[in-house]
Amino acid sequence: MELEELEEELEEELEEFDEFEELQELEEEEEEEEESKSEESELKEEEEELEYEEKLEEELEELEEELEEELEELEQLEEKELEEEELKKEEAELEEEFEEEEEKKLEEFEKL
Repeated sequence: MELEELEEELEEELEEFDEFEELQELEEEEEEEEESKSEESELKEEEEELEYEEKLEEELEELEEELEEELEELEQLEEKELEEEELKKEEAELEEEFEEEEEKKLEEFEKL
C-alpha cells in the first residue's frame, strides 16, 4: 500500500515538474519578446533572468533529490516486501515439515 502511495506521489511530482518546465518555457518566450528595451533595462533583465534560472536550477535539484529519496524508499519497501514473502515461504515450509514429522511420529506410535 505504501509502495502505491509513493508511486502516485512520484507521478504527481513528475507531472508538476512537467508543468513547471512548460511555465519556464513560456516565461522565456515572453522575456525574448521584451528585448526591445534600452541597454540598461536589458542588462537588468538579464540579471533577473540569471537569478530566475539559478532559482529554477535550485528547485530542479531539490526535486531531483526528493525523487531520489522517494526512489530509495520505494526500493527499500520493495526489498522489505520481498523479504516478508521469503519469510512467509520459509514459515510455510517449516509448518509443512513440522506436520510431516508429527504424522510420522503418530504413525510410529500407532504401530506400537
